[in-house]
Formats: sequence, structure tokens, C-alpha cells
Amino acid sequence: MAKVAFIGLGVMGYPMAGFLASRGGHDVTVYNRTTAKAEAWAKEYGGSFALTPQEAAEGCDVVFACVGNDNDLRSVTTGENGAFHGMKAGAIFVDHTTASAQVARELDEAARAGGFSFLDAPVSGGQAGAENGVLTVMIGGEQEVFDRAKPFIDCFAKFAGLMGPVGAGQQTKMVNQICIAGLVQGLSEAIHFAQKSGLDVEKAISAVRGGAAQSWQMENRWETMRDGEFEHGFAVDWMRKDLKICLEAADEVGARLPVTALVDQFYAEVQAMGGNRWDTSSLIARLNNADKK
Repeated sequence: MAKVAFIGLGVMGYPMAGFLASRGGHDVTVYNRTTAKAEAWAKEYGGSFALTPQEAAEGCDVVFACVGNDNDLRSVTTGENGAFHGMKAGAIFVDHTTASAQVARELDEAARAGGFSFLDAPVSGGQAGAENGVLTVMIGGEQEVFDRAKPFIDCFAKFAGLMGPVGAGQQTKMVNQICIAGLVQGLSEAIHFAQKSGLDVEKAISAVRGGAAQSWQMENRWETMRDGEFEHGFAVDWMRKDLKICLEAADEVGARLPVTALVDQFYAEVQAMGGNRWDTSSLIARLNNADKK
């Protein structure tokens, strides 16, 4: 049993912290901006809660975070009462936020100056993956630090791999989001076309799902997309945040992402329809909405 902390108890962080306590058997202290949620977590899992990230991090072997964006991450790490002010020498800070590679490198430098280690470790698998403890974790950092942190990460992951130096985890998550953007748009157009053509969508999907067109999105979202149900996963607002990171990073490295840029604008149209909190499969709603104009 080790002493660990988890900062950020959103739909991902809450169950992830839970698995550190229940599956890992660790002594877990949590921090959340809304204290009531931290209190509820401590009551459910038998851990404890802190009133600041610094307090949560004090004396811990490993500190995890999963917050909203770069600025949120800076706030809970190097900001006033941030976790970095409470980290002990030799400890590890593992960041599961989907953020920029730039902020990962910035925090790695601050961690080194403080005598502890940093890993950027964004996750894939969504809320369901977090709740079932089967997330995919893409990690940037040093091999030795990764080896020490992996047994902890395995508490809530089905796969945890070292992608390269600090920043590589975030870059790999960008690859993931770029793939998803194109896949969801393609599936949206396919279902929309099938509907407009008078096909039985279920029969059409059944015919193609075993071949080259198959994807996780097809297996898990075609029915809800057909039925116009968009309450099943990663929100459009979050996706646009992630795609902004992807597009900015592409400019930095000289990569061309024309489809990603286009799909990002399609999501902006979904937002204009009031779909900010719809899941990412709601791209089909934009196509169907055009029929009503």
C-alpha cells in the first residue's frame, strides 16, 4: 500500500481514484474544486479528502491529476496552494488531463526543479472506460519513472504504454482525437446517406461492419446516431477543446490536418444548434438539421 493523491473528480477522475483505493488498496487522498464531491468520494471509498491540491500531495508517493485544460492544470500544480508545492522528493506526478505537449514539458521542468518526476498520461476510453477500469493510457516520460508509476496506473487501465519523452503522451492522444474526428464524420455521412436512400440502416450496418469499414464508433454508436440520441459519451465542448490542441500542435510541427480542421468547424455548427453537451456522434445531427432548412 502506498500513499497517493488524486486531484480532479470529474466523470473520469472519480472512478479512477476509486480504483486506486478499491483495486489497488492504496491510501488515497482526493481533492476537488467542489469539496462536496471530494467528501462524497471519501465516504464511498473510505479515503480522505483535502482542501487544497498542496495538502492532498503532501507526503504522497504518487499524485494523479485529471482536470479540464492547460490553465486548470497550471492552477492545481504550480498555482497558489498547488500540488507541486507539497510534493516530496522522489515522488511522481502523473497528469491524465488532455492538455498540450507544451504544458507537459513546462511542468516536467518545474518538477525536476522540485526534485520529483512528471509523466504526461492522457487517457482514452471515455466515462465507461473509467467506470470499468479499462482505460488506455498514453504516457510521456522517462522509462524508470514509467516503470515505477505503471503498477498504480494499472489499477484503472487495460493498457498503459510509454510513447516517448515528456509530451509524447499528449501527442499520442492528439493522434487518437484526429482519428476519431474523421471516423465519426464518415460514419455520420454513411448513416445519413443510408437514411436518405431509404435503406434499412440496421441491415446496411450489419452488411459492412464485418469488413474494412468496421470501427469502435460503428460498433458502439450507430444505433444511437440513427435514433438521434447523443447522451452517451465525450461532449462536443470537450472535443473542440481537444481539436484546438491538435490544430495548434500541427502548426508547430508543420503537419497538415485538413479533415480535422473541417470537422472542428462542423462541431462548431453543432454547438450553434445547442449541442455543446451532446456526445461527439452528434455530427449526424448537423447533417439531418440541414434537411429542415
